[in-house]
Amino acid sequence: MSTSKLLRGTFILTAGVMISRLLGLFYVIPFYHLVGERGGALYGYGYVPYQIFLSLATGGLPVAVSKFVSKYNALGEYGVGYRLFRSGLVLMIASGIASWLILYALAPILAPHVIDAKTNVNSVDDVTAVIRAVSFALLIVPVMSLIRGFFQGHESMGPTALSQVVEQIARIAFLLGACYVILRLMDGSIVSAVSAATFAAFVGAAAGLLVLLVYWWKRRPYLQSLLARDRGEADVSLLAMYKELLLSSIPFVFVGLSMSLYQLVDQFTFNHAMAAAGRGNISEHAYSVFNMWAQKLVIIPVTLATSFSLALIPTITKAYVAQDRKALRQYLNQTFQVLMFLTLPAVIGMAVLAGPVYSSFYSYDPLGEQVLRWYAPAAILYALFSVTAAIMQGINEQRFTVVSLTAGLLVKLLLNTPLIMKWSAVGAIVATMAGYFVSVAFNLWVIQRRTRYRYRFVARRTAFFSASFFLAV
Repeated sequence: MSTSKLLRGTFILTAGVMISRLLGLFYVIPFYHLVGERGGALYGYGYVPYQIFLSLATGGLPVAVSKFVSKYNALGEYGVGYRLFRSGLVLMIASGIASWLILYALAPILAPHVIDAKTNVNSVDDVTAVIRAVSFALLIVPVMSLIRGFFQGHESMGPTALSQVVEQIARIAFLLGACYVILRLMDGSIVSAVSAATFAAFVGAAAGLLVLLVYWWKRRPYLQSLLARDRGEADVSLLAMYKELLLSSIPFVFVGLSMSLYQLVDQFTFNHAMAAAGRGNISEHAYSVFNMWAQKLVIIPVTLATSFSLALIPTITKAYVAQDRKALRQYLNQTFQVLMFLTLPAVIGMAVLAGPVYSSFYSYDPLGEQVLRWYAPAAILYALFSVTAAIMQGINEQRFTVVSLTAGLLVKLLLNTPLIMKWSAVGAIVATMAGYFVSVAFNLWVIQRRTRYRYRFVARRTAFFSASFFLAV
C-alpha cells in the first residue's frame, strides 16, 4: 500500500469517525430539551446493556477480518480472506439474532435491578420497554461492522466513513423527529418517546447497512476479479484463523467495554443506594445528570485528545520492535504531552466554568453545575486509560490491560454504594475516578517496566503547563 494511499485512507476514516462523534455529542442539546432528566435516565438505562451486548456479539471479529483480509490479499491469497468473511457473516447473523433474543428476554429481569419501584419516577415496565426497543439494533449492527471490516481489509476506507456518517445522521434525525412528534404533536408519553429514541439505533444501522450494500454491488465485479487471480497456495483452516482471532481480540473487546462496564455498575447500584440513603425521590434526576448529560460534556476533550494521541501509536510500535530506545522515549514523550496539553485546559476550563458550560448546553441546574465540576477531572483519567491501553497493545502487553481494568472495576464496585449513600452523584463519580486511577497507574507501571521509560520529563512539563494555565486564568 503506497504512503499516499495510506494517508488518504487514514484521513477519510478519521474524518468519518470525527464527524460521527461530533454529531453524537451535540444532538443531546435538543434531545435534552425534548425529554428532560427523566427521559435522559431512561435512555441511559437502555443504552448501557445494549452497548455491552453489542461488544459481546461482535467479539472483535470485524477488526480481525480487516487484518486477515489485508494480510492474505498482500500474498495474493484473495480466497482466504473471502472465505473468512463469508463464515464471519454467518456468525455475525447468528450472534446478532442470539444477542437480540437474549437481551429482549432479559429486559424484565434486568429492569428491577435498575429501578427502585417505591421511590423512582420510572417504573420497571418503562425500563423494560426501553431496553427491548434498543435490542432490535443487534440484528443489524454486527453484520454492518463485519462488512466495514472487509472493505477496510481491501484498503477501502470510503464505505466505512460514509456509512458511519449516514448511520449517525439517520439515527439522530429519527430520534429527534420521533421524540418531537410523540411529545409535541401527539402529546404522547416520555416512555414512548424514549423507546423510539433508542429504536433509532436500529434505523441508523439499517441506513448504514444500505450504504455498504450499495458499495458492495458497485464493487462486486472488482472483488470477483480478485478472486479470479487467487493463487490458491495457502492452506489455512477457519478453525486456526478463529483461534488466532479469539486470542488477540479478547483484551481489546474487554478494554472497549470499560466505560460501559463502569456505567453498568452505576445502573445497578445508583437508584438503590440513593433510596437506601433516603434520597430516592431525586435519584433519577441525579442519575441522568451525571450518567447522561454531564458525561457527554466530559467525553468531548477525551475524544479530541485520544484522536491525536493514538495517531502516534504505530510509531511507538515500530520503535519498540526495532529496540530503538531513544526514538521510543521521544514518541512516548510526544504522546503524553499531546494528551495532557489537549485535555488539561479543557478540564480546568470546564471545572472552573461548570455552571455556564452546563447551562449553555442544557439549562441551569445547581446539581448539573456541581456534578460537572467534580466530573471534569475524570476526562484526564479516561484519556490516559485509552492511550496507555493502546501503548500496551503496541508493545504487545495487551493482556495486562485486562488485569488493570478488572482491578479498577473491583475498586468501583467496592466504593460505589457507600460513596453514593454519602455524597449522591458525586460519590459515584469519585468511585469511578478511583477505579480508573488504579487502572491507569497499573498501565503506566507496566509500560515503565517493559520499556524502561521514565515519566519525569512529562511530569515536569505537565506541572509547568498546569501552573501557567492557572496563573493565566
